[in-house]
Amino acid sequence: MTVTICTWNINSVRLREPIVLKLLAEEAPDVLCLQECKSPAEKIPTEGFASLGYTHMIANGQKGYNGVMILSRTPIHEVSRKYFANLDHARHIAGQLENGLTIHNFYVPAGGDKPDRTINDKFGQKLDYLTDMRDWFNAEKPSKAVLVGDLNIAPREDDVWNHKQLTKIVSHTPIEIDHLAQTQAAGNWVDITRQDIPEGQLYSWWSYRARDWDVADKGRRLDHIWATDDIAHTGHSSRVLRPARGWEKPSDHAPLFASFDI
Repeated sequence: MTVTICTWNINSVRLREPIVLKLLAEEAPDVLCLQECKSPAEKIPTEGFASLGYTHMIANGQKGYNGVMILSRTPIHEVSRKYFANLDHARHIAGQLENGLTIHNFYVPAGGDKPDRTINDKFGQKLDYLTDMRDWFNAEKPSKAVLVGDLNIAPREDDVWNHKQLTKIVSHTPIEIDHLAQTQAAGNWVDITRQDIPEGQLYSWWSYRARDWDVADKGRRLDHIWATDDIAHTGHSSRVLRPARGWEKPSDHAPLFASFDI
């Protein structure tokens, strides 16, 4: 059985319901994980999703900001929702499919503008969030699991448009990359996207500030799909749906896909 998973920071699921429906109709992933939904769970517009066959949803919602959800064609039941870094933020939810695959959907804090926790509390929260993720995975080793989401870190030199210019910019600083690497190692997670696409520039986010994002192409790979090492060999068909960044009223993120033969 092949399960295709898509992850997408949608930047308001209610505002951008039309392009979520477009993605579901045209790409038809088995599971869609959304971040930054900016909606209480009970106000997520589920009717349109259900009309396309996505009749199962779990969500950790929050009014106005944060929020994560998982849509599925087949039954999925919630197995956990975690709150890290002493933040009451809806940034994680995990569900399990009938085949036993657990899917974690994360939205890691962006970290503010200054990469210095002594003057920027948000940066400290981001580092603490990753540390708590690491400690959880060390304490409870995941298996037969996929982790997806907007992790707000582009770890490799070819995950950003200019490595030298961005080493002191939040999302590509050495301390963030080190924290992310520790989190990945703690859960024996494999970066499926880079397993499939090992070389070359690869982005999933382009700033709204760019007058012509496509021509400038100053992107970063902030969105990730990982799998535990026991199932990483089943992952394939990774891709970023770059055209979605240019859809009407787009998110600044593009959807990221991977498939698993489980």
